[in-house]
Amino acid sequence: MRARFTATIAVAITAVVLTAAAAQAAQPRWIRKIDRIVSGHPMSVMVGDDGDTWYRHRASVQRPPASNEKLLLSMALLDRFGAGRTFSVRALATDVTTEGVVDGDLYLRGNGDPEVADSRLRRLAGALEAAGVTHVTGGIVGVTGPFRRDWMTVGWKSYFPADYIALPTALTFRRNTSRTGTHIADPERRAAVFVRRALRDRGVAVDGEASAGPATTGLRTIASVTSPALGTLMRHMDRRSINFSAEVLGKALARDVTGTGSIAEAGAAICAYEAAHGVGGMTCHDGSGLSYANRQTVAGIVHLLWVANDQPWVRTLRAALPDGGQGTLKGRLPHIRIRAKTGTLDNVSALSGWVWSDAAGTWIEFSLLTSGMNEWAAKDVEDKVVAVLAAGANAPT
Repeated sequence: MRARFTATIAVAITAVVLTAAAAQAAQPRWIRKIDRIVSGHPMSVMVGDDGDTWYRHRASVQRPPASNEKLLLSMALLDRFGAGRTFSVRALATDVTTEGVVDGDLYLRGNGDPEVADSRLRRLAGALEAAGVTHVTGGIVGVTGPFRRDWMTVGWKSYFPADYIALPTALTFRRNTSRTGTHIADPERRAAVFVRRALRDRGVAVDGEASAGPATTGLRTIASVTSPALGTLMRHMDRRSINFSAEVLGKALARDVTGTGSIAEAGAAICAYEAAHGVGGMTCHDGSGLSYANRQTVAGIVHLLWVANDQPWVRTLRAALPDGGQGTLKGRLPHIRIRAKTGTLDNVSALSGWVWSDAAGTWIEFSLLTSGMNEWAAKDVEDKVVAVLAAGANAPT
């Protein structure tokens, strides 16, 4: 009896193995290729097209998204503000007399333009002159609000502020970095110094010095300049994966959503956007993706890409992402038609977005997240997966 039982078990196991092998053989060739490529790696993969899942591999495993967080931030920004939103730097004062005199200090207030530099502030000085300002009896004050001046969050390493991200402020100046590349703690004062000099170069007298501090009450706008449209700012941010831009724009999003412009609230605003569109249970601590404590899934990211497909801003989002051989994809996938956001931390890699499938004749959505594997080895695997998708992915029948 024992021999018969053993034989029966052996036959059953053989039948299961043969059935599994037959099912695997019946899979499309491109799926079998990806199975072989990702086998044995700590990687999650999701592929689909407009709500239809074509391929899943550990799709619900939560992993750090690295700079794929910027992709989610971009969606949340576009959803909240629209592609045409601009961010201003305003010159404020209590009043300007008919003779063009500002009696007291002139204040400079930003609201989240990460690219304020010399040309923008020269235009502001010109706008003040055009508004009839001839004399400022006080000084020029760079306003230190309305964002919080926080420079750390959960999951950041202690050296990140020195090495990877400048202080994200509402009023920025030269990406808050000195000419020698050092991250600075006084961008508002430096912006004020520049505007004071620019005004005096135009013949506008400024009696006081340049400084930084909070704005007083009772101010009105005398002149202002605006940033390029949000779609352009995002293209600069996403193609080069600029952490500073992400945290400045993240604070702008957070202040609009929660009333508090902080790094942590930027993360909260991203997770709130996800939850509002059916992706819950994720963890978001920042806008840049520098936090090792962030958690996303490939299933959630692809779902949000599907949501984006139905939005009026989807082309803006896709255009903001690097193409093969471009931006952070330089040296990678040069002959692939792709629009995707990269992500890199120590032993973490990510790549999510759209790739054009020649077999399907359309853009398809995909997400790849890897954790616990050398990031450069992971990128090699990512590129192999994307090459298969571009050449042969099609809806399984």
